[in-house]
Amino acid sequence: MILDHRSTTPIYMQIATWLETEILKEHFKQDEKIYSQYQLAEMFQINPATAAKGLTLLGQEKVLYDKRGLGKFVSPDAKKIIKNKRKNDVLVKSIEKIVMEANHLEINESELLQIVQQVYREKGGEGK
Repeated sequence: MILDHRSTTPIYMQIATWLETEILKEHFKQDEKIYSQYQLAEMFQINPATAAKGLTLLGQEKVLYDKRGLGKFVSPDAKKIIKNKRKNDVLVKSIEKIVMEANHLEINESELLQIVQQVYREKGGEGK
């Protein structure tokens, strides 16, 4: 992952999002130790405090849990928590924008659903 230093999304949130994606891809599994703030800082050439902030965020969201003296680990419900969060925060907000744009373009619900289905099939969503 390459951090986008020009993004309006803070670096610590980009780190948290990247770690979430790594968990969804099962590069980190349930109860597995995750990178430390120092490892993340070295990997991404950032301040360890920034990396720690990303890890803390995931801890507050119950994606990660602490084992005192050992580090942070992937919680048993991590994938479920991440999927729900992304569904609600990313998909719903994106769909709201799409529906508003469809309304501006006078595209009805049926037409919009056809467009979504077409794009879904083209992007390999079928059968998932």
